[in-house]
Amino acid sequence: MYTPKFNQVFDRAVLIEAMRAWPFAILFGTQVADSPGVPPQATHLPLVVKDEGEHGLIEGHFAKANPHWKPLAGNETLVVFSGPHSYVSPTLYAEELSVPTWNYIAVHAYGVLETVEDDEGNAALLEGLIEANEPAYARQWSQLPEGFRRTMLAGIVGFRIPITRIEGKFKLSQNRPEVDRRNVKEAHAAGDADQRSLAAWMARLSI
Repeated sequence: MYTPKFNQVFDRAVLIEAMRAWPFAILFGTQVADSPGVPPQATHLPLVVKDEGEHGLIEGHFAKANPHWKPLAGNETLVVFSGPHSYVSPTLYAEELSVPTWNYIAVHAYGVLETVEDDEGNAALLEGLIEANEPAYARQWSQLPEGFRRTMLAGIVGFRIPITRIEGKFKLSQNRPEVDRRNVKEAHAAGDADQRSLAAWMARLSI
């Protein structure tokens, strides 16, 4: 990911927080294993990010019918987490000779995808996803007929990705003069949900 130095974020806690805040990510990787020239494929999935290992741990599952999991298994995978983003008008800048841009937050995580194909392991991953998104549903899930739950588990392939490399890009007008940054932050603070989130991050990172 092209990331100028002033947009780079290395703080592990901040990166894990960002991934957890926007956990619906995209997995990129080969479409067919060991086949040069074959274009890559992307799969959109809700994920769970754990504060484990050097850079964190990603967990999730594919629908077994999705063939993308097969060539990804055992290979390095790029996982892209997209945060809030917004157009930035040049009218917010003091210098009239300015052009529009786009502010955004993105995290790219890399690691070898390890599949989890046993029922017990997949059940644990599924329960983790429920806990992250709707803890109150856990009781209902546990009370569903065992046969139904086994059928659901048979239809997925779980995975874990220990993150070996991570890139954080927080493009928040860091390269602009103070007056421009202040104008952008104030405009975003009065805008939509994504803009307010960007303004909050600007304030938090003292931009």
